[in-house]
Amino acid sequence: MSMNDVNGLVDLPLPAVSARVEALRIDRGQSMARPETLAEEIPVALVFNGISHAVMMASPLDLEDFALGFSLTEGIIARPGELLDLEVVPLPTGVQVEMRIPEQRFAALKEQRRNLTGRTGCGLCGQDSLQHVIRPLSPVSTGAQVLFTDVLTAMDQLGALQPLNLATGAAHAAGWWYDGRITVREDIGRHNALDKLIGAVAHQPVRDGVLVISSRASYEMVHKAAAAGFAVLAAISAPTALAVRLAEETGLTLAGFVRGERLTVYSHPDRILR
Repeated sequence: MSMNDVNGLVDLPLPAVSARVEALRIDRGQSMARPETLAEEIPVALVFNGISHAVMMASPLDLEDFALGFSLTEGIIARPGELLDLEVVPLPTGVQVEMRIPEQRFAALKEQRRNLTGRTGCGLCGQDSLQHVIRPLSPVSTGAQVLFTDVLTAMDQLGALQPLNLATGAAHAAGWWYDGRITVREDIGRHNALDKLIGAVAHQPVRDGVLVISSRASYEMVHKAAAAGFAVLAAISAPTALAVRLAEETGLTLAGFVRGERLTVYSHPDRILR
């Protein structure tokens, strides 16, 4: 019996990831009615052992990956195998992701339980203290060295594999490039896209290869990357100063402004071979 049956509702499909609307384009004083494709965003409730922990606004795709990645980067579980069960339940008001974790993990979660309503792409919304925001991390494992050209190739491939952004112009992406292949996840929120990717590659040797993102490298993006064990993070835009300090402290190689034939390395440049 599904959760919808229990609630007296019929089974519902997942919401669409985009919608068509009529808009007015004004260009050089000339106006024209035209259809536009817009990205959808929905509330996604993340529920652990029957208790709602977080509600995030997200794109309604790859939600299993999102839930696993969020659980790992938030420290709710320590490894993928601790996510014992997962069910995505569409509801009239959004989507609920029901998860089951070990009792000791759930007890620790209740100790610091917080209710948060995450704005689109909000990486640290709802934290109730500075200590919870600036969480300590284990040092990043050494990781393999990568060629300068591999980082550029990874970013090029990321740009070519974003169907939601291509259709709407409103989505971010994160990709893991390894051994000539790339895994990509998209979302309206850059933090959500990274959590989705982390969930998708949670069983892979992520300390090798390159993590690429279609956004700036803010503190929380570096924090998530380091927490997941990536060794090289490359962003299409700039990092923040705090992000660079965190990357330096954790041993993460951080590159920014990865565009065309150039990039700038801000920490641990020894992993990138020229």
